[in-house]
Amino acid sequence: MKQILYNYDIFPKVFLGNREKTITIQPLGDHASFKACHEYTIKVFKVDQSNPAVYPERSGRTTLTAAPEADGNLRFTAFFEGEGEHFVNVYDEPEGKPRFTLSLYSLNEDMAGRIPYRGDLHMHTCRSDGKEAPSAVCANYRGHGYDFFAITDHRRFYPSLEAIEMYKDITDFNIVPGEEVHLPLNNVHYVNFGSTFSINALVTPNCNQEKAGDDLSFRSTNGNAPDTMTEEEFIAMIEKRSEKVNREHKSERLSYAVLEWTYEQVQKGGGLGIFPHPYWLCQMMQLPEDYTEFIYKNAPFDAFEVLGGENYYPHNGFQTGLYYEMKARGIDHPVVGSTDSHGSTEHNRNALICSTIVFAHTNKTEELISAIKSKYSIAVDTISTEYRLVGDFRLMKYASFLLENYFPLHDMACKAEGYYMNRFVAGDKRAEAVLKEMKGQIPEMQKKYFEV
Repeated sequence: MKQILYNYDIFPKVFLGNREKTITIQPLGDHASFKACHEYTIKVFKVDQSNPAVYPERSGRTTLTAAPEADGNLRFTAFFEGEGEHFVNVYDEPEGKPRFTLSLYSLNEDMAGRIPYRGDLHMHTCRSDGKEAPSAVCANYRGHGYDFFAITDHRRFYPSLEAIEMYKDITDFNIVPGEEVHLPLNNVHYVNFGSTFSINALVTPNCNQEKAGDDLSFRSTNGNAPDTMTEEEFIAMIEKRSEKVNREHKSERLSYAVLEWTYEQVQKGGGLGIFPHPYWLCQMMQLPEDYTEFIYKNAPFDAFEVLGGENYYPHNGFQTGLYYEMKARGIDHPVVGSTDSHGSTEHNRNALICSTIVFAHTNKTEELISAIKSKYSIAVDTISTEYRLVGDFRLMKYASFLLENYFPLHDMACKAEGYYMNRFVAGDKRAEAVLKEMKGQIPEMQKKYFEV
């Protein structure tokens, strides 16, 4: 976290542009306090208007003065032009170097009501090939600063339901139902995020049955799901559907027919269909490259997992290249970033390599899905400490501001909650009371920092 954020708080940090806004600067300790009755000079610069000494004709600049109020805080009112980042320089004297610089961000009207939520849409637990139990994975990722995430175990929906039930009513962390879908005749991986029922469990036999057979409470969030079919019935249906697929090779016709059917089921369940990691290397690419392009163009999915899974360049680098090349051709899919994690602690080097920031009206599953479908999401690459972003340019700039000026504070608040979630599962009798007391801290922080 930037040193300045340990010394001063500024709020709101984000608001709609082209209007006046009153801003509060709060010192965090005696070492940072303002002198009573002293007039401080405050200069506000819109970052994209560049250096006023070089481009003096540019707008987006304000100079004013303010003295600390009775509570020790500085307050000032200024007009904030358009969308973008603004530097706030505070000077002890009218001239000379600033005492410190803080940042604010103004947004266009289409961002009204949209709050940034960070999360992961694809990860695994020990119920498939991951290392930790669903409850531990939830606690650890809340501790890492996530607002939402989905457990998407291979071939299994019930682990996500297990996690949801474990933390019901004691946290604001949104644990979303999900699964990674693997069906006969298809080697293309597929992520079902947020559907009300399991896709894997529609074909029997299946791994989801290991929990409780075909009990709807373990393959549905609401007791409703389509009827199941046998593997033989499924194969016959797919073979018939594949006759309409325009691919030379039978294996690809069958595979694509499965993808189309899977997407139809995800849509029925109100979920988000995600096309993950086509450039995953298992000695060779997981998919033939021209088949990847065929899938991408025809889109039996809602969002492209442009980042995630591995830390070698061809994986995320080639997927990013595909995204921007297709975007240049007019094919513009929503993007997400996910870890595809199989271990949720720092001992897994890939535990935090990627994530998604979604700009949604609430941290509810249906709102997150709607925002992603409407392209209000950005994929975050944190393979190294120098993060990178993939998505629309304007959202990249905003997300960069948030990663520097908001999420470090947000993540500090989440860390303690993650610790007590783990203690709750371990049977610590104090943990439940602590968690219930903590519940609401992140929404309160969002209310303080975002006036949108």
